[in-house]
Amino acid sequence: MRHDSCNALATGAAPAARSRVASDWLTPLELSLLGAIWGASFLFMRVAAPDFGAVPLVEMRLGLGALVLLPFLWRARGSFPRAMWPKLALIGAINSALPFVLFAWAARHAPAGIGAITNSMAVLFTVLVGFLFFGERIGTRSAAALVAGFAGVLVLAAGKTAGASIGWAVAAGTLAAFLYGIGANMVRRQLTGLPPAAVAAATLSCAALLILPLAIAQWPRQAIPVASWLSAAALGVLCTGVAFVMFYRLIQRIGSARAVGVTYLVPLFGVAWAWMLLGEPLTWSMAVAGVLILGSVALSQRKAR
Repeated sequence: MRHDSCNALATGAAPAARSRVASDWLTPLELSLLGAIWGASFLFMRVAAPDFGAVPLVEMRLGLGALVLLPFLWRARGSFPRAMWPKLALIGAINSALPFVLFAWAARHAPAGIGAITNSMAVLFTVLVGFLFFGERIGTRSAAALVAGFAGVLVLAAGKTAGASIGWAVAAGTLAAFLYGIGANMVRRQLTGLPPAAVAAATLSCAALLILPLAIAQWPRQAIPVASWLSAAALGVLCTGVAFVMFYRLIQRIGSARAVGVTYLVPLFGVAWAWMLLGEPLTWSMAVAGVLILGSVALSQRKAR
C-alpha cells in the first residue's frame, strides 16, 4: 500500500514538475511575444492612419477586435443583463474608443515610438486616478514614480523629430494613457467577477457602435493602399483581439502583477519596430523620456508587488 502511494505521488509530481519547467520558459516567451505585438500596434497605426484617418482606422480596429473576442462574450452572455450595457458602453468609450482615436491621431503627427512611450504612463495614471477619485492611498514611492513619469513626458514633448515639434502628439498619447487609467479603475470597481475576455468583447463592441456614425462620415474617399489595409487588419485582429486573449491567459496563469510586466516591453518593441521597418530615428529626448517613464513604472510596480 505504501509503495503504491509513493508511486502515485511520484506520478503526480512528475507532471507538476514538467508544468513548472514549461512555465519557466513559456511565460517569458509569451510576455515577449505580447510586448512585440502591442509594440507593433503603433507601427501599424503609423502606416495606416494617414490613409484611413484616425476615426475610420479605430472603427476597423474595434470591429475586428470585437469579432475575435465575440465567442467569449457569447459563452458568458448570461452574466451580462440588459441593465449593464450602458455601463459597458461608457467604459468602452473611455477605455477603448477615445484612447484609440487619440493614439491614431498621434500616429499621423509623430513617430510610432512616441505613442509607445506615452502608452506606458497608463500604469502610473491608474494609481493617480485611484488616489484622486476613489480615495486610494498613494505612498512616497508612488508619488516619486509619478513625478519621474511626468518629467519623462515633459522631456518627450520638448523634443523634435526632423525639426518638427511633437508636443501635441505627446499630449494626445498622454491623455490616452490617462483615459486608460480611468478605465482600469472603472473596470476594477464596476465589472469585478465577470469573465475578462467577455468584458473586453462587450466594451469593444460598444465602442465600435458608438463611433460608427463618425467613422462613416469621415471614411476616406480616395483609394487606400494595400499596405494600409493590411496594417488596419493586423491592428484589429492581432494587436487587439488576439493580444487581449493572450493577456488574459497570462493573468489567469501568473497573476496580474506579473502580467503587467509587458508594460516594460511595449515601448522597447514599439521604438525598435519603427526604427527597423520605417527608418524612424531614435532621438535623445525619446531615450531620456523612455528611461524616466519606464523607470517610474518599475518603481510603482515594485511597491505594488
